[in-house]
Amino acid sequence: SILSLYLSAFHFFVVTLLKQIPANYQNDELIMKIKEVTEKQKATAAGQKFIDFEMLTPDGKPVKLSDYVGKGKVVLVDFWASWCGPCRREMPNIVEAYAKYKGKNFEIVGVSLDQDADKWKDAIKKLNITWPQMSDLKGWQNEGAQLYAVNSIPHTMLVDADGTILARGLHGEALQAKLEEVLNK
Repeated sequence: SILSLYLSAFHFFVVTLLKQIPANYQNDELIMKIKEVTEKQKATAAGQKFIDFEMLTPDGKPVKLSDYVGKGKVVLVDFWASWCGPCRREMPNIVEAYAKYKGKNFEIVGVSLDQDADKWKDAIKKLNITWPQMSDLKGWQNEGAQLYAVNSIPHTMLVDADGTILARGLHGEALQAKLEEVLNK
């Protein structure tokens, strides 16, 4: 897709720029952070195997991403938060996708960047979210979001039945089109 092409070109551009930074600046804190994010983006780009992490369900039970991903279903991992207006506006699109495909080897796993458990649980009810949810209630320091270099939400990641990342950052019509393509083969 165009987004994947854009992200590949951007990654190449950043890597090329990082190589041109003089040696005496290579250990600069900001440069080190950019390198770290770039490496995380590369490791979790389309075509790579998913990386596992563990958090808690709204009921406080430990759950791993691998409890869902790589188990023979296509999985949409949705990074979101109750306080995020764009996330709340996108949620009806995700609810629609779940209703349409949940019986076709498809699952969604929500990863919340919330800090307040009550607000998170309330949003799950109000937004009609019926798929599995997980969070460590660390906000932007959410370990899953950090692992996948998620720097804005909503952010989605589509993973195939074997655990290979198919696409990232799909929303609206682009998400629906990709699900149609992948699930109606």
